[in-house]
Amino acid sequence: MKKNVLLSTALKVALGAAIAATLPLHSVSAASNDGSLVGKVTTTDQSALKGLEITVRNPDTGFSRTVKADEDGQYRFSFLPVGKYIIEGTRDGKSLGKLAEVNVILGAATTADVTVNTGNVEEILVVGTRVIQAVDVKSTESATNLTREDLERLPVERDILSVAMLAPGLNRGDGDLGAGISFGGSSIAENSIYINGLNVTDFYNRVGSSSVPYAFYKEFQVKTGGYSVEFGRSTGGVINAVTRSGTNEFDFGTEIAWEPSFLQSKGTNHFDREGNPYRMYEWDEYDRTNATVYASGPIVQDHLFFFALYEARNLENDYSSDTANTFYEAQEDTGFWGAKIDWQINDSNLVELLAFSDENEEERDAFGFTYPEGQKGNYQQTRFTENGGLNWAATYTSYITDTFTAKALYGENERRFSRYSQNDVECARVRDLRPGGGGDIGCTSSSNVTQRDDTREAARLDFEWVLGDHQVRFGLDHESNASAHQQYYPGPERLLYEINRAGTTNVNGVPIGIGTEYVRTRQNEVDGNFETDNFAYYIEDNWQATEKLILNAGIRVESFENKNGDGETYIEQKDMIAPRLGFSWDIKGDSRSKIFGNAGRYFLPVANVINIKQAGGFLDRRTYYQFLGLEAFDYNGVTRYRPILGAQFGAVDDSQGDGTVGDLRGEVDQDMDPVYQDELILGFQSMIDDKWSWGVRGVYRRLHNAIDDMEISSTGILCDGEPVSPGFVMGNPGKNTTLFTDTDCDGESDGYVTIDTSRAGWAMYDEDGNYAGEVGWEEPKREYKALEFMIDRAWDNNWSFNATYTLSWAKGNAEGPVNSDTDFADAGRTEAFDNPWVNYGAYGYLPNDRRHSLKMRGAYALGEHWEFGATLTANSGRPISALGECNPYDDECFWSFFVFNEATGEYELRKRGSGGETPWLFDVGANVTYRHSFSTADLAVKLSVYNLLDQQRHTEVDEYLPSVPDGNADYGLGTGYQSARYGMITLTLDF
Repeated sequence: MKKNVLLSTALKVALGAAIAATLPLHSVSAASNDGSLVGKVTTTDQSALKGLEITVRNPDTGFSRTVKADEDGQYRFSFLPVGKYIIEGTRDGKSLGKLAEVNVILGAATTADVTVNTGNVEEILVVGTRVIQAVDVKSTESATNLTREDLERLPVERDILSVAMLAPGLNRGDGDLGAGISFGGSSIAENSIYINGLNVTDFYNRVGSSSVPYAFYKEFQVKTGGYSVEFGRSTGGVINAVTRSGTNEFDFGTEIAWEPSFLQSKGTNHFDREGNPYRMYEWDEYDRTNATVYASGPIVQDHLFFFALYEARNLENDYSSDTANTFYEAQEDTGFWGAKIDWQINDSNLVELLAFSDENEEERDAFGFTYPEGQKGNYQQTRFTENGGLNWAATYTSYITDTFTAKALYGENERRFSRYSQNDVECARVRDLRPGGGGDIGCTSSSNVTQRDDTREAARLDFEWVLGDHQVRFGLDHESNASAHQQYYPGPERLLYEINRAGTTNVNGVPIGIGTEYVRTRQNEVDGNFETDNFAYYIEDNWQATEKLILNAGIRVESFENKNGDGETYIEQKDMIAPRLGFSWDIKGDSRSKIFGNAGRYFLPVANVINIKQAGGFLDRRTYYQFLGLEAFDYNGVTRYRPILGAQFGAVDDSQGDGTVGDLRGEVDQDMDPVYQDELILGFQSMIDDKWSWGVRGVYRRLHNAIDDMEISSTGILCDGEPVSPGFVMGNPGKNTTLFTDTDCDGESDGYVTIDTSRAGWAMYDEDGNYAGEVGWEEPKREYKALEFMIDRAWDNNWSFNATYTLSWAKGNAEGPVNSDTDFADAGRTEAFDNPWVNYGAYGYLPNDRRHSLKMRGAYALGEHWEFGATLTANSGRPISALGECNPYDDECFWSFFVFNEATGEYELRKRGSGGETPWLFDVGANVTYRHSFSTADLAVKLSVYNLLDQQRHTEVDEYLPSVPDGNADYGLGTGYQSARYGMITLTLDF
């Protein structure tokens, strides 16, 4: 090895040491859109390294930073933009040349160590340089990093959730709740997604996020646990991504991704037990084309760069309704645009501007349809759905000194949503929910007419200050989340009509025979502006306690403030202290293996949907009528039906909203505890050789509290022998609830009452209808335990491989803010605690319990032109419950785990998971890529096939079983299935 090369490598490490002197070796964390670089120069005579400085330089942009190595030979660079760097060094002003090349990855520390020999103080000979990325010995987090290049070699669907699913411990949520992922047993409404440091998570319902096309991304990081105090407002996981940037080279290119219908296999039809259409997929097919063009380059060489991308989209999606009586033709053709500007003012100050628009519109035509002929009939209606919006963020980074760095971000994240059709103006929705009733039988099937504009204003400051052996990070972040919302049922009367067959002996408080048919009308409306303010500040110390041991101690202090439709605060949770502790032990001191662990607390904010439905002019009025039959009428050439109403029975029920904001002191617990989760992780990770690594991790998570609505039917105060009943209240089930209510029986609220809902709050009555005391709610519980095993071989231009196996248990009586078993997606307003009987006997394995999960992925290059990739996911089934309605203790009939036995006349408790499990799911993907480089362009053509085995097993079932043997003939039938096999052809041309 040449003397100057060895010297440079040594210098690199030495410079690292110099930096470490100011910040001797510490644990290294990175901001949400940066990475870090650390290293150490080792020699027999450390005094020979005095005066060494290390420089990192990005050859693509010219950006460089220089720091001094400390006396122990350690150095570090924080807040480095993700990318490729050359490490160079100088000693006493004399250049030592190039020491190494490294890739700084997102949210992690790359280690570059140098070993040198010093013959004398004038000469330094570099013996070797080792760059390690597989084992980040400076971090206590659990995270999976994936680059754009990694994913190009694999058959991965082109969305951020599919990328995240490559990480261990993650499972897809049930489709009826929307697109989402369960991290470590959590519900799909507990995660956060960041793009270039901007939080783009849906805050209305906490399911989904702003959508960015695959071609715009550069790198992804999936944080599955133990993340630092910089991140909060999540009890699930964090998906962190950065977008592409411009360089000193002008580049442009195009990418066309085509999912043609001829690469799709036919879906399988499914029938109920009487042979009627139940879930019909035979006629489902789509054709999707995404055509992207991009350009990037310098505006001012070495200082100002741009990256711009436009994606033209076209999706033609044809499918039938579940029962094959309606056929839909949907189309989307709204384009995406995105741009990024990077301004390197100088080597100490950087500015980044990001902007993109993910606005999208779907037009869906509905037609009549006949089965089994498969004939499309008369036109019915066109539904318009719009979503997305403009997003932007500005980030400023300043390297104030070698040891003090600051970063500031301000941005806005917009998500608009509207859904309507012409039929919605003229027609009410009519649903026939009787067994075999056919669902929608009126002239519209729209669930509601909705328009909402959600806008997040985000601002944050992050600092890092190195003080001796301590790397101190601190900062604050604030989000203002505003929703302008309007929603109502279609039709001139704004009513939903539902025809039901009674499965119980009591409906709306009126005795009624099992099997009696009735109509429920529902008026559900809300209109207003709603806001939530979330604020946090944090401080964290990463202490290099010894040469091998890093200790991490941090604290995040959160506050959540929810406002009603009048702009007044009605939920305020302050001073929520979230400690995080961790350690990382570099076992041999060679950055090749570590034992790590952490313990932390994570808080979850209240979603904006609660403001809208609890604290607005929310009207939810339900009225019950006798059913006298159906009236037929003609609409667009098709015979439609509406119910003929008989006499009303029971009182009008508007207990969940009477159209006014009201006095929320009587509807919301005045001393509500927040929802939070505690987490413990212990793991081991090690390099086997320079390419192979392996690891194991144990995880324990426990969720504390729930914020949900409960029907409080007794405050413990009796007026004329009857308890005061405030109705539905937001609070902590199983804990104290403090309400402003009537305390002197004059019909007016005049004082506060505290109810221990673990023992009271629900009024009980004897057989004669007399008040007979109270019962309470079971406290929410959720525990997740897991062992994760991983083995990985890094890509070496020849092949790569990764496999993970997760053995886990998710157990409790509360899934989280949303419910998969009842398909209830309003976060924080689930049905799990509406009355004490809903959750009675509900402790067991939860819907997100997947006992076994195996994930494998690999890529192989055959020569310089051909590459092959494959993925495999194998998951065991999820638990199935038997959900009833009534209970043996009172006449309340809603969800429960009690099933009525018609033969014995008794109720049977069917505990959670009593219905067995859904089948194992296997998903195999494969791809082949042809690459060729021309003199001015690089060509890649890729064929990917998803669900190669074309398995179409059911992923969820109908879990409703009110009685046996004749309560629900559809119990246990599949309600969701794996998508049929499909393929994608991708052509990429880069100039």
